[in-house]
Amino acid sequence: MDSLTQIVLGAAIGEVLLGKKVGNKAILYGAIAGTIPDLDVFASHFTDTVSALAIHRGFTHSILFSVIFAPIFGWIISRYEKYKNFKGWSWLFFWALITHPMLDAHTTWGTQFFWPLDLRLAFKTIFVIDPLYTLPFLIFLILTMFQKRTSEKRRLYNGIGLTLSTTYLAFTFILKDLALTQFEDELLVKNINYKQIDTRPSALNTILWNANVETENTYLLGTYSFLDTQPITFETYPKNHELLGDLIHNKKVKQMIAISEGWYTITRSNNKLYYNDLRFGVLSMEPKSQNFVFKYLIDVDASGNVDFIEQEKTQRDGKKLMSDLWKRIKGN
Repeated sequence: MDSLTQIVLGAAIGEVLLGKKVGNKAILYGAIAGTIPDLDVFASHFTDTVSALAIHRGFTHSILFSVIFAPIFGWIISRYEKYKNFKGWSWLFFWALITHPMLDAHTTWGTQFFWPLDLRLAFKTIFVIDPLYTLPFLIFLILTMFQKRTSEKRRLYNGIGLTLSTTYLAFTFILKDLALTQFEDELLVKNINYKQIDTRPSALNTILWNANVETENTYLLGTYSFLDTQPITFETYPKNHELLGDLIHNKKVKQMIAISEGWYTITRSNNKLYYNDLRFGVLSMEPKSQNFVFKYLIDVDASGNVDFIEQEKTQRDGKKLMSDLWKRIKGN
């Protein structure tokens, strides 16, 4: 999830564990702990694109990381804070750290929660930014902060925020299942044979859902809104995996395919090859759009070394996507 959401979650967890003893300092340290796992984004400044993607939401988003670093942070804080309870601070950091990847596991990218095992949890029930999850949670956290640390209202407000956010998160599983049923029924009506289907919510909401459908030589991309009145339509995208040629055996290419879980197409433009990660769809609702959210130039140097260069997205792309999404959410 986005940084603000993780700050709010970490702060609320901190309040539950030590709010009564240290007041808003519990919220402060919980908020700090809630952001620590995302420090892995700095890896992109020190390594290549593929390695950085592999590292992202890896070790720092694992149970192991929380177990190792919670007592370290707990010991550091207990050394200079008036409240000297090492166990209490360690427990705060453990739960604030581990709830971060637990929440991220519900997004499309997911987390390597059981690192070093090569297993990524990705329930794909919520977008990385969802106002319906974050805003009520934030409002009740702010109300909590303005109460005395011994006040019953402080527990009440924080409890309401946690309850609302958790209930909404659980409800997204029901919405995902309902959307999946609609996609499967439409594929059956259209008599489309497929290998697998992958669904996820579109940006900033859980009303409009996207589906990737794999067939023998193509991928079908479709959208469904709970406000739709017309049948679902699918756009066809050729896989074009054969365009990779011998690059299919390259270590970096194999790693990239593993990262995108096999959901990718290859396109050629001006004698250059591009790798398109289909897990996050396209930046436009226009038919046959090639403006993928994550599109990479496959750069091969004179020595045969391969690098993936992410293609920049413009502010105009974002504005158009938001406009298209709003129209599509209201139904077809």
